[in-house]
Amino acid sequence: MIEIAVVGAHLTGLPLNHELVAQGGEFRRAAGTQPCYRLYALAGGPPRRPGLLRVGARDGASIATEVWALPEAGFGRFVAAVPAPLCIGTLLLNDGTTPKGFLAEPEGLMGAEDITRYGGWRCYLAAIADPTPV
Repeated sequence: MIEIAVVGAHLTGLPLNHELVAQGGEFRRAAGTQPCYRLYALAGGPPRRPGLLRVGARDGASIATEVWALPEAGFGRFVAAVPAPLCIGTLLLNDGTTPKGFLAEPEGLMGAEDITRYGGWRCYLAAIADPTPV
């Protein structure tokens, strides 16, 4: 089994989670990234998708992820279907692990909104569903 960290539409209960399940994916744990990432709401869709970008340690924040595990063949099929500007790289998580995970190519961030302040995709979705300030 190969671990993969997801940050957006592939999270449990969200529109693309079925793609992980269809490839034999098993939920392993929730974990935050080390604070060296920025999260963006990408232009386009549906579905809405985030882009995660690794930045300098002083320029980022910890972003919520889910870590799933896929059989080797399922991992290969899953990764082969990832569309640009998303890509798969190695993420640095707060629990000390370094699973493969979703990242965004910098050019794909043109027109994207920086949503790092929300700390994760679910919090961002909740905020845009109820835009009333707290």
